[in-house]
Amino acid sequence: MLILENFLQYWHIILLFFTVAVLYSSVGFGGGSSYLAILALTGIVFTQIRATALLCNIVVVSGNVLLFLHQKKVNFKKIMPLILCSIPLSFLGGTVKINQQFFFILLGFTLLFAAITMWLSKQIVAFNEKNKNPKIIRNASFGGIIGFISGMVGIGGGIFLAPLLHLTNWDTPKKIAATASIFILVNSIAGFIGQYSMPNFVINWNLTGILLVTVFIGGQIGSRKSYNFFTPIQLKKATAILIAFVSLRILYKYIF
Repeated sequence: MLILENFLQYWHIILLFFTVAVLYSSVGFGGGSSYLAILALTGIVFTQIRATALLCNIVVVSGNVLLFLHQKKVNFKKIMPLILCSIPLSFLGGTVKINQQFFFILLGFTLLFAAITMWLSKQIVAFNEKNKNPKIIRNASFGGIIGFISGMVGIGGGIFLAPLLHLTNWDTPKKIAATASIFILVNSIAGFIGQYSMPNFVINWNLTGILLVTVFIGGQIGSRKSYNFFTPIQLKKATAILIAFVSLRILYKYIF
Protein backbone atom coordinates (compact mmCIF):
# COMPACT_ATOMS: atom_id res chain seq x y z
CA MET A 1 0.00 0.00 0.00
CA LEU A 2 2.86 2.37 0.81
CA ILE A 3 4.32 1.89 -2.66
CA LEU A 4 0.94 2.60 -4.25
CA GLU A 5 0.50 5.74 -2.13
CA ASN A 6 3.93 7.02 -3.18
CA PHE A 7 3.17 6.25 -6.82
CA LEU A 8 -0.11 8.17 -6.72
CA GLN A 9 1.45 11.10 -4.86
CA TYR A 10 4.49 11.42 -7.11
CA TRP A 11 3.15 10.08 -10.43
CA HIS A 12 4.19 13.27 -12.27
CA ILE A 13 7.73 13.02 -10.90
CA ILE A 14 7.90 9.36 -11.91
CA LEU A 15 6.74 10.21 -15.45
CA LEU A 16 9.32 12.97 -15.78
CA PHE A 17 12.09 10.67 -14.52
CA PHE A 18 11.12 8.06 -17.08
CA THR A 19 11.23 10.64 -19.88
CA VAL A 20 14.61 12.00 -18.76
CA ALA A 21 16.06 8.48 -18.51
CA VAL A 22 14.97 7.66 -22.07
CA LEU A 23 16.30 10.91 -23.55
CA TYR A 24 19.57 11.10 -21.65
CA SER A 25 20.52 7.44 -22.00
CA SER A 26 19.99 7.79 -25.75
CA VAL A 27 22.91 10.27 -25.87
CA GLY A 28 25.11 8.50 -23.32
CA PHE A 29 24.22 10.52 -20.22
CA GLY A 30 22.67 9.57 -16.89
CA GLY A 31 20.38 12.60 -16.49
CA GLY A 32 21.59 13.65 -13.04
CA SER A 33 21.23 17.37 -13.72
CA SER A 34 17.61 16.97 -14.82
CA TYR A 35 16.83 14.70 -11.86
CA LEU A 36 18.14 17.44 -9.59
CA ALA A 37 16.00 20.07 -11.29
CA ILE A 38 12.87 17.90 -11.07
CA LEU A 39 13.38 16.93 -7.43
CA ALA A 40 14.03 20.56 -6.49
CA LEU A 41 10.34 21.22 -7.23
CA THR A 42 9.15 18.56 -4.75
CA GLY A 43 10.34 20.19 -1.53
CA ILE A 44 12.54 17.21 -0.66
CA VAL A 45 15.58 18.04 1.46
CA PHE A 46 18.49 19.08 -0.77
CA THR A 47 20.88 16.46 0.60
CA GLN A 48 18.37 13.74 -0.29
CA ILE A 49 17.97 15.19 -3.77
CA ARG A 50 21.67 14.82 -4.56
CA ALA A 51 21.84 11.23 -3.35
CA THR A 52 18.72 10.22 -5.26
CA ALA A 53 20.03 11.77 -8.48
CA LEU A 54 23.34 9.92 -8.17
CA LEU A 55 21.61 6.58 -7.59
CA CYS A 56 19.43 7.15 -10.66
CA ASN A 57 22.57 7.96 -12.65
CA ILE A 58 24.12 4.66 -11.62
CA VAL A 59 21.07 2.68 -12.72
CA VAL A 60 20.70 4.43 -16.10
CA VAL A 61 24.32 4.45 -17.25
CA SER A 62 25.02 0.87 -16.12
CA GLY A 63 22.93 -0.31 -19.06
CA ASN A 64 24.71 2.13 -21.37
CA VAL A 65 28.13 0.91 -20.25
CA LEU A 66 27.24 -2.72 -20.92
CA LEU A 67 25.92 -1.82 -24.36
CA PHE A 68 29.00 0.21 -25.30
CA LEU A 69 31.29 -2.58 -24.07
CA HIS A 70 29.40 -5.02 -26.26
CA GLN A 71 29.82 -2.65 -29.22
CA LYS A 72 33.57 -2.32 -28.43
CA LYS A 73 33.31 1.47 -28.23
CA VAL A 74 35.41 1.76 -25.05
CA ASN A 75 39.10 2.70 -25.22
CA PHE A 76 40.33 1.99 -21.69
CA LYS A 77 43.81 3.34 -22.41
CA LYS A 78 42.36 6.79 -23.07
CA ILE A 79 39.73 6.60 -20.35
CA MET A 80 41.91 5.55 -17.42
CA PRO A 81 43.54 8.99 -16.77
CA LEU A 82 40.06 10.53 -16.72
CA ILE A 83 38.55 8.18 -14.17
CA LEU A 84 41.58 7.50 -11.96
CA CYS A 85 41.77 11.18 -11.01
CA SER A 86 38.03 11.73 -10.94
CA ILE A 87 37.08 8.92 -8.51
CA PRO A 88 38.87 10.18 -5.35
CA LEU A 89 37.95 13.80 -6.07
CA SER A 90 34.32 12.86 -6.68
CA PHE A 91 34.29 11.13 -3.29
CA LEU A 92 35.81 14.24 -1.71
CA GLY A 93 33.24 16.45 -3.45
CA GLY A 94 30.47 14.31 -2.02
CA THR A 95 31.56 15.25 1.48
CA VAL A 96 31.34 19.02 0.81
CA LYS A 97 28.34 21.02 1.99
CA ILE A 98 26.99 23.47 -0.61
CA ASN A 99 24.43 26.27 -0.66
CA GLN A 100 21.41 25.19 -2.70
CA GLN A 101 20.63 28.45 -4.53
CA PHE A 102 24.24 29.19 -5.44
CA PHE A 103 24.68 25.64 -6.68
CA PHE A 104 21.73 25.77 -9.07
CA ILE A 105 22.64 29.20 -10.48
CA LEU A 106 26.23 28.12 -11.10
CA LEU A 107 25.08 24.84 -12.63
CA GLY A 108 22.58 26.61 -14.89
CA PHE A 109 25.13 29.01 -16.37
CA THR A 110 27.74 26.28 -16.81
CA LEU A 111 25.33 24.00 -18.66
CA LEU A 112 24.11 26.84 -20.88
CA PHE A 113 27.69 27.64 -21.88
CA ALA A 114 28.34 23.96 -22.61
CA ALA A 115 25.21 23.70 -24.77
CA ILE A 116 26.06 26.80 -26.84
CA THR A 117 29.67 25.79 -27.49
CA MET A 118 28.65 22.28 -28.40
CA TRP A 119 25.97 23.46 -30.84
CA LEU A 120 28.24 26.00 -32.56
CA SER A 121 31.43 23.93 -32.66
CA LYS A 122 32.32 22.56 -36.09
CA GLN A 123 33.91 19.37 -37.37
CA ILE A 124 33.09 17.45 -34.22
CA VAL A 125 32.21 14.36 -36.23
CA ALA A 126 35.41 14.43 -38.28
CA PHE A 127 37.68 12.78 -35.73
CA ASN A 128 41.37 13.10 -36.57
CA GLU A 129 43.33 9.87 -36.11
CA LYS A 130 46.34 11.94 -35.00
CA ASN A 131 44.45 12.46 -31.73
CA LYS A 132 44.24 8.76 -30.98
CA ASN A 133 47.09 8.89 -28.43
CA PRO A 134 45.84 10.02 -25.03
CA LYS A 135 47.16 13.26 -23.53
CA ILE A 136 47.49 11.95 -19.99
CA ILE A 137 47.98 15.21 -18.09
CA ARG A 138 45.14 16.99 -19.87
CA ASN A 139 42.78 14.04 -19.43
CA ALA A 140 43.68 13.68 -15.76
CA SER A 141 42.99 17.40 -15.23
CA PHE A 142 39.62 17.15 -16.96
CA GLY A 143 38.70 14.12 -14.88
CA GLY A 144 39.83 15.51 -11.54
CA ILE A 145 38.11 18.89 -11.82
CA ILE A 146 34.86 17.53 -13.20
CA GLY A 147 34.92 14.65 -10.71
CA PHE A 148 35.08 17.02 -7.74
CA ILE A 149 32.23 19.15 -9.07
CA SER A 150 30.20 16.03 -9.82
CA GLY A 151 30.44 14.63 -6.33
CA MET A 152 29.70 18.01 -4.78
CA VAL A 153 26.54 18.82 -6.73
CA GLY A 154 25.15 15.31 -7.27
CA ILE A 155 25.65 14.69 -10.99
CA GLY A 156 27.79 12.17 -12.84
CA GLY A 157 29.77 14.82 -14.72
CA GLY A 158 29.14 13.55 -18.24
CA ILE A 159 27.24 16.69 -19.11
CA PHE A 160 30.46 18.66 -18.45
CA LEU A 161 32.88 16.11 -19.85
CA ALA A 162 31.19 15.39 -23.19
CA PRO A 163 31.32 19.00 -24.52
CA LEU A 164 35.00 19.23 -23.53
CA LEU A 165 35.82 16.02 -25.34
CA HIS A 166 33.87 17.10 -28.43
CA LEU A 167 35.55 20.52 -28.56
CA THR A 168 39.04 18.98 -28.23
CA ASN A 169 38.25 16.41 -30.94
CA TRP A 170 39.01 13.67 -28.39
CA ASP A 171 37.45 10.81 -30.34
CA THR A 172 34.40 9.89 -32.42
CA PRO A 173 30.98 10.95 -31.05
CA LYS A 174 29.98 7.37 -30.26
CA LYS A 175 33.20 6.71 -28.33
CA ILE A 176 32.78 10.00 -26.47
CA ALA A 177 29.28 8.89 -25.47
CA ALA A 178 30.77 5.60 -24.24
CA THR A 179 33.45 7.46 -22.28
CA ALA A 180 30.87 9.77 -20.74
CA SER A 181 28.78 6.79 -19.61
CA ILE A 182 31.72 5.12 -17.84
CA PHE A 183 32.76 8.46 -16.33
CA ILE A 184 29.25 9.06 -15.02
CA LEU A 185 29.04 5.58 -13.54
CA VAL A 186 32.28 5.67 -11.55
CA ASN A 187 31.79 9.25 -10.39
CA SER A 188 28.20 8.69 -9.34
CA ILE A 189 29.28 5.70 -7.25
CA ALA A 190 32.17 7.62 -5.67
CA GLY A 191 30.05 10.72 -5.06
CA PHE A 192 27.26 8.71 -3.46
CA ILE A 193 29.72 6.93 -1.16
CA GLY A 194 31.11 10.32 -0.17
CA GLN A 195 27.64 11.61 0.68
CA TYR A 196 26.71 8.37 2.44
CA SER A 197 29.76 8.73 4.68
CA MET A 198 28.46 12.02 6.08
CA PRO A 199 26.78 11.76 9.52
CA ASN A 200 23.70 13.73 8.40
CA PHE A 201 22.99 11.50 5.38
CA VAL A 202 19.29 10.70 4.87
CA ILE A 203 17.25 9.45 1.93
CA ASN A 204 13.61 8.54 1.28
CA TRP A 205 14.03 4.94 0.16
CA ASN A 206 10.31 4.45 -0.53
CA LEU A 207 10.27 7.11 -3.25
CA THR A 208 13.84 6.45 -4.37
CA GLY A 209 13.10 2.75 -4.95
CA ILE A 210 10.24 3.58 -7.31
CA LEU A 211 12.37 6.10 -9.17
CA LEU A 212 15.22 3.62 -9.57
CA VAL A 213 12.92 1.06 -11.20
CA THR A 214 11.48 3.80 -13.42
CA VAL A 215 14.85 5.06 -14.70
CA PHE A 216 16.10 1.52 -15.21
CA ILE A 217 13.27 0.83 -17.64
CA GLY A 218 13.68 4.22 -19.32
CA GLY A 219 17.44 3.81 -19.56
CA GLN A 220 17.16 0.44 -21.27
CA ILE A 221 14.76 1.90 -23.84
CA GLY A 222 16.88 5.00 -24.48
CA SER A 223 20.23 3.23 -24.86
CA ARG A 224 18.83 0.91 -27.49
CA LYS A 225 17.03 3.70 -29.32
CA SER A 226 20.34 5.53 -29.69
CA TYR A 227 22.03 2.52 -31.19
CA ASN A 228 19.27 1.98 -33.75
CA PHE A 229 18.25 5.47 -34.82
CA PHE A 230 20.80 8.22 -33.95
CA THR A 231 23.51 9.29 -36.39
CA PRO A 232 26.66 10.95 -34.95
CA ILE A 233 25.55 14.48 -35.91
CA GLN A 234 22.09 13.89 -34.41
CA LEU A 235 23.79 12.62 -31.28
CA LYS A 236 25.72 15.88 -30.93
CA LYS A 237 22.71 18.11 -31.63
CA ALA A 238 20.43 16.16 -29.30
CA THR A 239 22.98 16.44 -26.52
CA ALA A 240 23.22 20.23 -26.95
CA ILE A 241 19.42 20.61 -26.91
CA LEU A 242 19.06 18.56 -23.74
CA ILE A 243 21.79 20.52 -21.96
CA ALA A 244 20.24 23.86 -22.99
CA PHE A 245 16.78 22.80 -21.81
CA VAL A 246 18.06 21.82 -18.38
CA SER A 247 20.12 25.00 -17.96
CA LEU A 248 17.26 27.35 -18.89
CA ARG A 249 14.86 25.50 -16.61
CA ILE A 250 17.24 25.83 -13.66
CA LEU A 251 18.03 29.51 -14.30
CA TYR A 252 14.34 30.39 -14.68
CA LYS A 253 13.53 28.85 -11.31
CA TYR A 254 16.42 30.25 -9.28
CA ILE A 255 16.88 33.73 -10.82
CA PHE A 256 13.43 34.78 -12.00
